[in-house]
Amino acid sequence: MMKDWIRSWALYTPHRPALKDHSSGRSWTYAELNRDVDRIARLFDRDMGLLPGQRVAVLAGNIADYPLIFFAVRRLGLILVPLNFRLTLPELSVLLKDAEPSLLICEPAYEDLARELVALHSIPALSALEDLQKTLSASENDLTVSASEDAPAASDHPSAPSDPDIDENDPVMILYTSGTTGIPKGAMITEKMLFYNSINTELRLDINSFDHTLGFAPFFHTGGWNVLFTPFMHHGASVTLLDKFDPDTVLRLIEEEKVTLLFGVPTMLQMMADSPEFDKRDLSSLRYAVVGGAPMPIPLIRIWHQRGVWIRQGYGLTEVGPNCFSLHQDDAERKKGSIGFPNFYIDARIVAEDGRICGPGEVGELQLKSPVVTPGYWRRPKETALAVQDGWFHTGDMVQRDSEGFYYVVDRKKNMYISGGENVYPAEIEAVIDSLSAVLESAVVPIPDSRWGESGKAYIVKRSLDLDEETVLAHCRSRLAKYKIPREIEFIEALPRNDAGKIDRKSLTQRGEIR
Repeated sequence: MMKDWIRSWALYTPHRPALKDHSSGRSWTYAELNRDVDRIARLFDRDMGLLPGQRVAVLAGNIADYPLIFFAVRRLGLILVPLNFRLTLPELSVLLKDAEPSLLICEPAYEDLARELVALHSIPALSALEDLQKTLSASENDLTVSASEDAPAASDHPSAPSDPDIDENDPVMILYTSGTTGIPKGAMITEKMLFYNSINTELRLDINSFDHTLGFAPFFHTGGWNVLFTPFMHHGASVTLLDKFDPDTVLRLIEEEKVTLLFGVPTMLQMMADSPEFDKRDLSSLRYAVVGGAPMPIPLIRIWHQRGVWIRQGYGLTEVGPNCFSLHQDDAERKKGSIGFPNFYIDARIVAEDGRICGPGEVGELQLKSPVVTPGYWRRPKETALAVQDGWFHTGDMVQRDSEGFYYVVDRKKNMYISGGENVYPAEIEAVIDSLSAVLESAVVPIPDSRWGESGKAYIVKRSLDLDEETVLAHCRSRLAKYKIPREIEFIEALPRNDAGKIDRKSLTQRGEIR
């Protein structure tokens, strides 16, 4: 039987801080959080008749109600489907068609977009969108308990929904991640995955119930939920939610709230280091800054180490963990570029193309076996069978291990690049560009970007001479999230090809770096 973390901490430490919303100032102890989760669960269960296994999609930023909705969904055996609010209507429509949610919840900022999605998909429960929003906002006093009010113990709530029979292998969340084909796939996140990821994280970062962090990574990412948020809730620790990342605000809150752990991508830590506030603020409470999404440059690591903040780098995937590898701060410079060792409940192997297990110094595909490996992709048995074989998840990442056992990523998934911590797959962008009748073919490759690490450059072969750069960009803006839109466009006579007739992306990448 799986434990309800919030209900348990409401019993053990009812008055300990659990959650705070920075923008509104709303805050919850664990007892207050448990009571509000019960109220939302009753709304879903008794008033809306949602049944275990049905999906609840959420289109929102890091608003205070989001984690309450998640824990209510988890309490009832429902499945949360976080939607990327940066996506366009066509992109979101693909996700809704795949997930078939019984309910869509949105924050007011995205209400117009949500109404369009409702009209497109005619999912029965979506007709309750407006009424639900009124319930969540107009009756805020019903859903929120002030910090000064005495909250009842978990067992004192007579009308709380009864716990369904939830198995550790039941999915609690579907997180969409684009594949190398550019077609989104929904990775199923189970109760067992949440539990073991939390234990792995605790054992490597020494998490305890007195820890405190800031949550600004978006909830449509596994990083927003599972790098620190769910491990912190599992351990009875506390989180302050921010609706966006602002370096000055984060630095101020580290000092004021005595933050002990922080998660971010290198771009964020660079922006904080560049801020005038960086040298003014007291960062002594910060035990670690956990970095993921891309390698962190040694000069930036040194800047943070000089301020007394240790950098813990790692590696993970939406489908596995995500906290799979961790590099100790003592090895950050000595083992430059390493992702460290596998975490406790992670088995790793490096496999050559011929199926042989690679030795030290040999490059092969990283494969992982663990209780934190996804059972598969939502309604995609073929993709699941390719990704998970005999319990081993095939990451598609090429790595090597040195003589001391430290792992290094040699190349990322084919053709993918990372812009500001976001995975970008060229095939998706190329499909959009190629849909223009004036385009013969296109190829998108990464180019260096001083702010975001990498951005895209599109090489386009025209079918019509009338085609110009602005036409392409306008077409992309209407169909792609902002971070996917190419930063540069170059029209060329023909795309280079290798001996097999495939587009030579390596030469295009080198051409982009030279220019």
